[in-house]
Amino acid sequence: MILTKLRVLPLAAVLAATVSLAACSTSGSYEEGEERPAEELYSEARQAMEEGEYVEATRLFEEVERQHPYSKWATEAQLMAALSSYEDQRYDEAVLALDRFIELHPGNDRIDYAYYLKALTYYEQISDVRRDQEMTENALDAFDTLIRRFPSSKYARDAQLKRDLTEDHLAGKEMEIGRYYLTRGHINAAINRFQTVVRDYQTTTHVPEALHRLVEAYLTLGLRDEATKAAAVLGYNYPGSQWYQDSYQLLDDAQRQQILEDRSWIYKTVDSLFARE
Repeated sequence: MILTKLRVLPLAAVLAATVSLAACSTSGSYEEGEERPAEELYSEARQAMEEGEYVEATRLFEEVERQHPYSKWATEAQLMAALSSYEDQRYDEAVLALDRFIELHPGNDRIDYAYYLKALTYYEQISDVRRDQEMTENALDAFDTLIRRFPSSKYARDAQLKRDLTEDHLAGKEMEIGRYYLTRGHINAAINRFQTVVRDYQTTTHVPEALHRLVEAYLTLGLRDEATKAAAVLGYNYPGSQWYQDSYQLLDDAQRQQILEDRSWIYKTVDSLFARE
């Protein structure tokens, strides 16, 4: 996994006044399954979570909701149960709990955090580009949802940063497949992959190489005009790139002269590569 795990801190503002109330109670005075005060269960769950006993913490948070479903503690316990599962890397359980929280409490003042935490559960499961990218796509969708629905959320900035990394990862996957096809002579298949990067992942770091690979692929097929156009787009948008220098070396004198003479920026934008004549 190439992405650093983000440790989510406990929610600092969550009903802190309950700690002192619950501290003087002990679970030993209750029979198994016997109803206990909600604040006591909640406090014990928080303590278990802080001590890294995440399975027990999840159980206790769920017990808060089971025993006191209509109390002010139940809603918060639902979210904390999801957080506890996330901290324990039980990501499937965390997603299920978060989906339930989002469905039941769409107007909750922590709903943006629920969406953010759901995105993180996918983000932290992103695998190497050589493997299936389902989690990467799930993470991208989840970050998009948070940014779109809660643009002013305090989590939106971090979500945007991680979204960009996630998109770059997906572009990297397309590049890997494209290179594989190119080296094995499946030129049209390679072109499709490189075009996907250029068209759908324009803000990623992979676009300059994708344009260069298009130049290579088009020249292999004898498509001189397409190769020249791709090189022009590369030179116009990334003039100092090593990939442009490499592409320029592949062109003949006539193609190079054509690039120098064609001063129209209209034909050097990325979108121009996909415009129909």
